[in-house]
Amino acid sequence: MTISRRVFLKSGGVALFSLGLDPLFLARAAYAATDRLTAYPPNRPILVCLFQRGAVDGLNMIVPHGDALYYRERPRIAVPATDVIDLDGYFGLHPRLAPLKPWWDAKSLAAIHAIGSPDASRSHFDAQDYMEAGTPGVKATPDGWQLPRILAGSAPSLAIDDLQAFGLRAPRLQPAARDRLTRAFEQLYASSATGLLSSSSQEAFHAVQMLKQLDLAEYRPANDAAYPRGRFGKAMLEIAQLIKADVGVQLAFADVTGWDTHVNQGASEGQLATRLGEFGQALAAFAQDLGEKLRDVVVLTMSEFGRTVRENGNSGTDHGHATAMLVLGGPVNGGTVLGRWPGLDPAQRFEGRDVQVTTDFRDLFAEILARHLGARDLSAVFPGFTPDPGRFPGAIRG
Repeated sequence: MTISRRVFLKSGGVALFSLGLDPLFLARAAYAATDRLTAYPPNRPILVCLFQRGAVDGLNMIVPHGDALYYRERPRIAVPATDVIDLDGYFGLHPRLAPLKPWWDAKSLAAIHAIGSPDASRSHFDAQDYMEAGTPGVKATPDGWQLPRILAGSAPSLAIDDLQAFGLRAPRLQPAARDRLTRAFEQLYASSATGLLSSSSQEAFHAVQMLKQLDLAEYRPANDAAYPRGRFGKAMLEIAQLIKADVGVQLAFADVTGWDTHVNQGASEGQLATRLGEFGQALAAFAQDLGEKLRDVVVLTMSEFGRTVRENGNSGTDHGHATAMLVLGGPVNGGTVLGRWPGLDPAQRFEGRDVQVTTDFRDLFAEILARHLGARDLSAVFPGFTPDPGRFPGAIRG
């Protein structure tokens, strides 16, 4: 997982906390929902986006175990029907996602299948850029007035390498001396000419003080939540810490790599299973840790595209088209697989090889931004695209 981090500070709180490269559509969303993101009631809506970089195999994550073609096309890597955790008689969870089943049963977890970008790119870098910008097929995205505000306006960005270590690095100084040095730097930057340097430095020192008061090193997850070891587990734990500390986090983003399974993908066990195990355990621990707070939170997973229906000669899968995404949280219309399933027959596939995209990812993202965060100007979030509630997959209740 990428460990470069950003905090977007807005109105004294953290509007966007990122443990990766924050997507442009999220930055735009912070402005499209300004009214709700600048007020901090106890039940304010929170969105956590998780990017599975490398193109997760949606067919082995949300398994169509009721389709004989799935097993015919994947003789070595299909998840045996006896191992699949059945959801509705046709689809089921990969067995390593078993920790998420209680949230499915509680109708707080939904899956959207055959979802992705209308752009046919099979380049990881291009497809990730398109999805993060919210503009499939367009590399140079016009951001209008949002970009200057993101860079230098009321929400400047700050790079953080580690939440616990964030601050002025002076390891040989005693705490009192380090505090004096910090105040000296604050005065130095405060006396600088007004502008980007002055404003961003003040936000940085504010973030240092805010995180220092949280006592992050002493945090203990609630409700016996057990986060997996590793960077992604730590990322989810840190997001939970900030949400529960009530410092104003309303948009959070993290990414996790390792989904590009061209060789020896595995079925119930193996490379993909290991990745899904960590992913599912971290999501379940996050939900368990939040407890009642989950009623205000929506977690959205995404990946740039899916994998081929047919396994390749190396017991893996190649770059495909549609994939599957998960939505978890209190406001979620859970316990169902959403979207229109196109089937796996060769005549129904994209270019004869991939799962067809029947849900544009922007329709799912737009639904969550509108119905959960209260964003109104969705055309500003997704330039050149007009979201239509009639196309929303129905992931959010209400």
